Amino acid sequence: MDTSWILAHLDELGLRTIQHLGLAFLAVGSGFVLSMGLSVLAVRVRPALAPIIALSGILYTIPSLALFAALVPVTGLSILTAEVPLVLYTLLIFVRNIVAGLDGVPGDVLEAADAMGYSRRTRLLSVELPLALPLIVAGLRLASVSTIGLVTISGILGDRFGGLGFFIFEGYRHAFPTEILAGAVPSAVLALSVDRLLVGAGARLTPWSVGSVAR
Repeated sequence: MDTSWILAHLDELGLRTIQHLGLAFLAVGSGFVLSMGLSVLAVRVRPALAPIIALSGILYTIPSLALFAALVPVTGLSILTAEVPLVLYTLLIFVRNIVAGLDGVPGDVLEAADAMGYSRRTRLLSVELPLALPLIVAGLRLASVSTIGLVTISGILGDRFGGLGFFIFEGYRHAFPTEILAGAVPSAVLALSVDRLLVGAGARLTPWSVGSVAR
């Protein structure tokens, strides 16, 4: 470990860390919004569930390097090239957890909400989503950690959208282990830190289900 190199590049490490988090949060946020819409559709229109799960599963199995490379001729070295694969990889995680959470709402609770005159939208926002929250938070944890890890692969795109992965690819290219570690170690720390933050947030949002959120 070359500590002098680390000290000389602290500013860049900080900027790369912020870039890494920005890419990850944008992907997770976009994937969550898209998945929520697909999940509600799948729960409301059951025949749509199998195709949505199948398509998101197929997208999840595409190797990340291949997907990044395939997008470059279409979108160039742009934010879309970095974000599209990251968003697609969150869909399967989010859809499965959101659907499972919504399906887990007891039928008698839904009937009671209907008897009280709740519209479908009000019932979804006031009853179904709050009760599904533990599984949704679990999906958010998994998607966030995996996306933070996948952002390192975007280092293949070079300086502009590489995040901490830029150091990994540059270190490998120069056969410089310190630079590789400068990208890998902070990425792991970020993933663990975000996971712990989400555990705490989940515990506060669902105090009745702390055990299921913390697992």
